[in-house]
Amino acid sequence: MRTPLSLTAIVVASALALAGCTSGATGAPAADDQTARDLGVVIDNCGTEVRIDSPPQRVITVKSSTTELLLALGLGDRIIAHAFPDGPIAEQWQPTNEIPLLSESAPGREAVLALEPDLVFAGWESVFSADSAGERSAYAALGIDTYVAASACKGELHQPERMTVAELERQIREVASIFAADPEPFIAEQRQTLDSIDVDSRALTALWYSSGSETPYVGAGIGTPQLILDLVGLTNIAAAVSDTWTSMSWEAIVDADPDVIVLVDASWNSAVEKIARLESNPATAQLAAVQNQRYLVIPFASTEAGARTAWAAADLAVQLSTITVR
Repeated sequence: MRTPLSLTAIVVASALALAGCTSGATGAPAADDQTARDLGVVIDNCGTEVRIDSPPQRVITVKSSTTELLLALGLGDRIIAHAFPDGPIAEQWQPTNEIPLLSESAPGREAVLALEPDLVFAGWESVFSADSAGERSAYAALGIDTYVAASACKGELHQPERMTVAELERQIREVASIFAADPEPFIAEQRQTLDSIDVDSRALTALWYSSGSETPYVGAGIGTPQLILDLVGLTNIAAAVSDTWTSMSWEAIVDADPDVIVLVDASWNSAVEKIARLESNPATAQLAAVQNQRYLVIPFASTEAGARTAWAAADLAVQLSTITVR
């Protein structure tokens, strides 16, 4: 099987601890958990300095990507509630005990404070705003740490460069460091999944259609959609846009004439709805990808960097292998 190009530069760690990575179990501690407590962890997180003096024990996760990453790292017992789920938790990371749902959307500040967390881990930077869960400075004043998934930082000086496997692993390790946990068993499992991917060699182009009707919102050139397309061998028609997602006119999409269309399946904007939109639009209805139903489907929860990324790419590669392009 062909190994994805972006993996070739990765140096495999000399000693991978292959001990169990079980959902909901206590996170594997670092070699010396007390040292981690004594030294603390300091992270520049989207421009906010986060100082972790001891591994958090009471965590609220906001968005599926954050919940599933902690579960994948064996830290499920630290989650006291989750909010803003993008769908069911992936089967392989189902927790041993049900995690209470705090809110279907971003939780309010009072609801968060009522649970007395020591860390709020958000998948979107916008969660920490005055009209959402509250500002980070307000939590800090109360002694509550906050952390945003690094891939979601949007500030000009803090938005990550193009997502790669190496950057994804760096971000996973950063999260693990907050908990003095060992990320290597999960990273080894992730690499094994990536190594199993048969990269498509047909030089096909793709549209990553995330949302939108009048103006579609698509995966652009530096985020997780770009990484997943790279991993399966597809060329993103919006790769030149230096952003994670971007708007793109239907006219530009028709001009690009993608060979395949990746449809993000969300409860609020399903793949079925997107297909109906593409087929009813006189312009896009003429695209060969639409006329020949050359669609690949990915759950919304798989579109943000985290535990699902490798498995999402592997699934997309299998779907792609069934597509015939004349």
